[in-house]
Parts: sequence; structure tokens; C-alpha cells
Amino acid sequence: MAIYVVMQPPAGGNKAEDAIFVRDSFTWLGFLAAPLWLAWHQLWIEAALTFIVMALLSVLGERLGLEAAGSLLSLLVSLYVGFEGRGLRIAALRRRGWREWGVVEAGNLGDAETRHALETADDVEQEAPMPRIVPDASLARPPQTGMALGLTHTPGRP
Repeated sequence: MAIYVVMQPPAGGNKAEDAIFVRDSFTWLGFLAAPLWLAWHQLWIEAALTFIVMALLSVLGERLGLEAAGSLLSLLVSLYVGFEGRGLRIAALRRRGWREWGVVEAGNLGDAETRHALETADDVEQEAPMPRIVPDASLARPPQTGMALGLTHTPGRP
């Protein structure tokens, strides 16, 4: 079973169809083509930084004669995007005003969407206001004005 983080759109779009489901797992495409994957998900700053860091590491490795070290460090950047790419995407959605609805566990994206739709339908039914029950004041017990045990004030007595 996979875990999906459900992101609700900014104010105005609370329908289940408008939600974005981000799978919380390693992303192979993010690992294999980190800058392209980030750009595909409109993480422009992260994509540019990843490209610049990977290029600098490659150039630095060539200049110092440590091509293998430069490649391994670029691999580490790709590995970071593979593991944290989905988290970066969720953070970018939060910055854009999206809010986290919750987490759905499902076998695939279609099942996650179905579970989310069913849970939001239950929430709408439960949000109906309950009728307010006001007790009848005539049935209330009269206040006790007799002796009291302890340091309490008895109304009407000095």
C-alpha cells in the first residue's frame, strides 16, 4: 500500500476533484533526471539550483582531476532529489496557498482518489448543524439557600 498526501487548493476550491495527490515515496524519475523532474512539477528555483550544483560539481571534478568524485557528488544530489523530491513538491504547494487535507493509504492513485472522495462526502454529511436542545427553565432545580458545609457564601446571610 502506498501513502498519498492530499493537498486541497487555496480558498474557493474545496471539492474533492480539485485535490492533488502526492505519493510519499522515492521517485525514480527524480533520481534519474533531477532537474527535468523538478521543472516538470514547476519547481523552477529547485530545478535551477540542482542543475547549477550538478554542473559545478562536474566542472570542479574535472579541474581537480577527480572525475569520479565529481560524478559521485552529482549522484548524491540526484539521490537527494529522489528521496526528497515529493517533499519539495508538497512544500512548494504550501507556499502557493494549498493546504494539507490529510493522508490516504491506497494501492494506487485511483483508489486513493476514491477513498478521498468517500471521506470528504462523509465529512459533508457530518458537518450538518445539529438541532440545539435548550433545557426548559421551569424544570430546573431551585438554588439551595440552606446551610452549606465549608467556606461558602450563603445568599441572604451576612
